[in-house]
Amino acid sequence: MFLKVILSYILGYVKIKVEGYYIERFINICNNKKIFLWKVKRDKSTIMYARVRINEFKNLRDVAKTIKCRLEIEEKKGLPFFLNKYKKRKIFAICLLSIVLMLTITSNYIWNIEIISDGTINEDEIISMLEQEGLGIGKLKGKIDTKRVINNIRLNRSDIAWIGINIEGTNAKVEIIKSTEKPQIVAEDEYCSIVSDKEGIITKINAQNGTLAVNVGDLVRVGTPLVSGWLEGKYTGIRYVHARADIEAKVWHTKKEKAYYNQVISVPTGNKENKYSINFNNFKINFYKRVSNFENYDTINESKKVKLFSNFYLPIELKKTTNYEYEQKQVTYTEEELVNMTVSKLEEELNSEIEDTNKIVNKQVNTYGNEGYIEVEVIYEVIEKIGTEEKIIF
Repeated sequence: MFLKVILSYILGYVKIKVEGYYIERFINICNNKKIFLWKVKRDKSTIMYARVRINEFKNLRDVAKTIKCRLEIEEKKGLPFFLNKYKKRKIFAICLLSIVLMLTITSNYIWNIEIISDGTINEDEIISMLEQEGLGIGKLKGKIDTKRVINNIRLNRSDIAWIGINIEGTNAKVEIIKSTEKPQIVAEDEYCSIVSDKEGIITKINAQNGTLAVNVGDLVRVGTPLVSGWLEGKYTGIRYVHARADIEAKVWHTKKEKAYYNQVISVPTGNKENKYSINFNNFKINFYKRVSNFENYDTINESKKVKLFSNFYLPIELKKTTNYEYEQKQVTYTEEELVNMTVSKLEEELNSEIEDTNKIVNKQVNTYGNEGYIEVEVIYEVIEKIGTEEKIIF
């Protein structure tokens, strides 16, 4: 159906109005004669609106005459009527032809690279690697070997588990799945002990297999044996096993920072300026003076590539640069203000590192006064699972 409509636009079609008492018979005759009508709409019982190709309109007129219906052309549409309307405007025709030619040529190149990932992969690094492998902006699609690009990136990046490249229109979609670093796992049929992978004080230890090497309340460091991978019986002697245990410890997380009483801070003034530019591939046109009117400012850049359809990008990029003015002010904090501000910052950093903040059993804040500044230290005591398997080598 869709292809028929597109073909009708190329060949030309007309919007018609049919009026009479035999509308159903009119439609049936059209179907029998294979006259293609679309967007058929009834108005009351004696009026119908539809669209028909211009080359079938003569046959339609004969049908209307046969069953005594009145047929009117309400509007002419399609490429032939469009060209006929502008046939005397040679400059317009040349421009139109140039645009069609340009679109045809640009459709053979890549003008946008879309990275799809979980956000933890550095997109700039991936784009740089893609360009080194021959997939970049302005590259001819026919010369891009996606399989070779995928294989080379997989060989050079151990942090990528899977990568897929799909070229649609002038857009290259690159989908990446990051690999997760897996801990070394000792096979079930191998002998191993359990050693500490963190520093802390044992709060719980329950060995299902193996011999306890520490007790609740013991201080352990990284590498301290927790459960030995062997059992000793009175009659069986020593036999080696695959140690298993459920172990928890009180672990310390610490953050420390130096904070000054006198600081220079940036305060937004509320003023901003927008600057615009257009990039034609590597050619840039600026619509502003390069120098900002502000002495101190932060800059945010936004860019948008021009596209005709969802995956048909053009080598045109619109850029917007916004400068936000700020002024620098000298401020002096009291000791209480400085401590509260620094503690809040360090707590936010610690909370982002800890998997379960409900396991925090104690918080300690230490301050050390100095001339002109103070040092603030925040220590969290957290109950965490500890222990990693270590293979026994004979």
